[in-house]
This record gives sequence, C-alpha cells and structure tokens, in this order.
Amino acid sequence: MSAGDIGTGNAAVLPRARISAAIRNPQVAGEPAIVAFMTAGYPSAELFRTHLAAVAAGADVVEIGVPFTDPMADGVTIQRSSQAALQQGVSLRWILAELRAMQRPAAPLILMSYLNPLLNYGYARLATDAAAAGVCGFIVPDLPFDEGEELRAALDATGVALVQMVTPVTLEVRLAQICAASQGFVYAVTMTGTTGKSVDVPESVLDYLENVRQVAAPLPVCAGFGIRSRAQVERLRGHVDGVIVGSALVEVLERGDDPTTWLRTLRAGA
Repeated sequence: MSAGDIGTGNAAVLPRARISAAIRNPQVAGEPAIVAFMTAGYPSAELFRTHLAAVAAGADVVEIGVPFTDPMADGVTIQRSSQAALQQGVSLRWILAELRAMQRPAAPLILMSYLNPLLNYGYARLATDAAAAGVCGFIVPDLPFDEGEELRAALDATGVALVQMVTPVTLEVRLAQICAASQGFVYAVTMTGTTGKSVDVPESVLDYLENVRQVAAPLPVCAGFGIRSRAQVERLRGHVDGVIVGSALVEVLERGDDPTTWLRTLRAGA
C-alpha cells in the first residue's frame, strides 16, 4: 500500500483506500472494526440484496463469498452455504450483475473468491467489472503470494485491493513481504486449519497479532477464523484493528435471524 492511499487527496478515493478508512474509523472509540462475511445468495438468492443491506447496516466492511465447489479454507458451515448458493445459480458473474443493479450500501464491499472463478472470468475484465460494481477489494485464499503479481497488477489499475493473508506459522521474512504487498488491510488468520471453529485467543495468538500489526503498519490488521462472540472481540481489542466474522454470521442468516441485530451484539454497549 502506498503512502498516498492512507493520506488525503485523489488517492484517498481509491476503492482500496475506502477499506482502510472504514476499518480505521471505529478506532476513535477504541473498538475493532467489524468485517462481516456472507455467502452470496445464501440462504436465498432472491433475498441477496436484502441480506447484504442488513449485514452492511451492522458492519463496517462486508466480505461477500463467491460460491465455489471446493472451498478448501472453509469449514462445514461455509461449505454448506456455498453448495446451496451454487444450486441456485449464484456465480461471480451473477454477483457482479446484482451489485451493479442494486443500491449499494455505504460499507465497502470485498469479494472473497477462490482462484478458479477469477481465472475463468479473466483478470483484466474482472478488475474493470468489479470496480464498476462497487467492489473495493478481493481476498483469494488459494492464490500463492509468489503467483499473485498478475492479478495484483490488474486490480491495481482500477484501485481495487488484493488483501493478503498471513498465519501464525508465516515466517518473519515472508510476513514482511506479504504485509508490504497487501492493500486495504492484512488478514491475520488466528489459527491453522479451516474456518468455523471457535478460538479461545490465547496469549500466543495476541503476541502473533501484535507482531503482524507492527510489521504491517500503517496498514490495518484484521483477525479472522473462529470469531463468534463479544468476549472474543473484547479479548482482541487493542491487538488488531478489526475482526472478521464469518461462519457465525452465515448461521444467523441460515436461521432467519436478523443479522443487523446480531452484529451489533459484537460491539461495546450491546
């Protein structure tokens, strides 16, 4: 991320800069930002726009999952939601069309997609169409850092972020490289394995997150995988700039509960 992305002026209106600004904003009150994940078209493709608006009303940034047949980084909840969305005909092309047609929320939107749908779409067209649809960034869990330059360059042409992921086993040299290349924020995975498992957040995880934050500065750092409760958010407060909530929110939508209300329970004073 360049210094211009963080400052004022023309660079500040870049889509990737909107992500960073939205994550930084809650820090005025000392609270981590809430990055909320939902699988596009789940539990109902017909209600996608309604669900997106409700999730955005309770979150600072929304991460929209592109359904995929083999979501290797995701646990059973997101796997289930992905399969159900695919059965309803939800695809990357469908998502971008829906976003272009709807009144988009104020919260910045990020697409979380595995690599194959992006390759099939074509990087250059993807960057143009995503920016036109109001997408501010992408997270691609199965794209190796060393093989990401082509996608990074295509997105960079439109100011759309490629958010990089790090884990507790990322080597220090590699950590510095990944943080330097990330845009929008650095996604700090809290554990090895897949999403969906609750995390106790031991001291070792807090130490790891503090280290990532120091290396990534001035880029924000958000912790993800296993975040489900206000107690976890309080535990992470002061150690990260934001928390990413995924499987628990997908389950809220699955039950038919109000996602706005549930997301607000993660904040102070709820």
